[in-house]
Amino acid sequence: MFGFFTSSDKKMREHASTWLELAEKVLHYRRDVLSPTELAELRARSAQVQTEIRDKAEAPKLKLSIASLEQVLQRTGGKIYPKSSLVENVEFFLVAAIVILGIRAYFVQPFKIPTNSMWPSYHGMTPEVFREPAEEPGTLEQGVRFAAFGARSRRLDAPTSGEILIPVGNLGGRAGVAHYQVVPGRNWLVFPTQLREYRIYVNDTPVSVQVPLDFDFDWALREAYFPQAAKLEEAIMPLIAAGKFEWREVIEDGRRVRMQFVRIGRTVSAGDRLLSFDILTGDQLFVDRMSYHFVQPSVGSGFVFRTKNIPGIADTYGDQYYVKRLVGLPGDTLEIRRAGGQGSVNGVRSAGGTLLRNGEPITGAAAFTKNNAAEGQYRGFQALGLLQPGRVVEVPEHAFFALGDNSSNSSDGRYWGFIPEKDVVGRPLVIYYPFTRRFGPAR
Repeated sequence: MFGFFTSSDKKMREHASTWLELAEKVLHYRRDVLSPTELAELRARSAQVQTEIRDKAEAPKLKLSIASLEQVLQRTGGKIYPKSSLVENVEFFLVAAIVILGIRAYFVQPFKIPTNSMWPSYHGMTPEVFREPAEEPGTLEQGVRFAAFGARSRRLDAPTSGEILIPVGNLGGRAGVAHYQVVPGRNWLVFPTQLREYRIYVNDTPVSVQVPLDFDFDWALREAYFPQAAKLEEAIMPLIAAGKFEWREVIEDGRRVRMQFVRIGRTVSAGDRLLSFDILTGDQLFVDRMSYHFVQPSVGSGFVFRTKNIPGIADTYGDQYYVKRLVGLPGDTLEIRRAGGQGSVNGVRSAGGTLLRNGEPITGAAAFTKNNAAEGQYRGFQALGLLQPGRVVEVPEHAFFALGDNSSNSSDGRYWGFIPEKDVVGRPLVIYYPFTRRFGPAR
């Protein structure tokens, strides 16, 4: 508003001062390479502009003097003036990068949820399964889904007619039921990475699919073949108990491997769709790195931290950023009591435990209330590891304790213990991608 009333003469004087600063810079940086004539002319034109600024010359007169100075700068400025568009662009991106790195280091940091340990509050990569080809999105819709949800398609067709067999391993473990091997791959078709390769068999013929390391392929198989089961293992174990399995030798990495195959009771014809799903990207959010420098973290908030000083993680995965939910402050006692209620996930009943903080059911987040009641998609707290039945844990000084909302599928404090105070990063602020109903303030 005030600039509107500023006289044109005053604006021109301010403009002239900027040109004088540039002339001074050229003089200091290039005096040793300029000829005596060029130096004299540069000093003379600069002095003329400086005199007219001091004498408060009118805008038209000052404009002519600036034009004369610019002509000299065009001849004497070298790389300082005039700048090429390339130099200007490089400087712009360097400054932008410095600003972004500063913001990321001290204020707000982007973060991507890698796994489903916090599901359903936050989503890691999840599958959307299509049981019929008619349900699959077309080319245009797939492009929209990629932009909105980061969706990437996987389509497997039966190479021959016969019975579907699923190779399984790790029954009773926590790393998934379907058998896989880790293979080299490319991210965005360029960057080297590692992938998991799974195989589904039709009789003796394998069909392979590669997915990211953190993707839960068990989830995709369950949704496709056992939609009423809460976990793939809950569907597979009864089949094995009923004798619907066989042992076979297959070739992996040039060697014979003996593997258990489960018959799921389905047959396909050659060319039929064997499995079809999209991999939806994990939630991407901004993390507030500033607040915890001034206030103590609160129980119930999302909790982002580094893993470099947590032996149970750093020994295997190194220094990473994790997100869990804060359940214990220094001095708190924690216990999971197995007297929790019954819940339902996809129509399957499952028992859940109750998390107690200082002897009372924990409060501070909707996820606590729902897990303690095993309500909806929250299956209750699982009493395992440090919080196995009957065990009470006290959080030491200068440390915190955190759990995942998806207690039955979360590597958290029950397994690797406490988070050092010095490794706390911050709290989730907003989910900025993908554009789902979770978009907006983080829960």
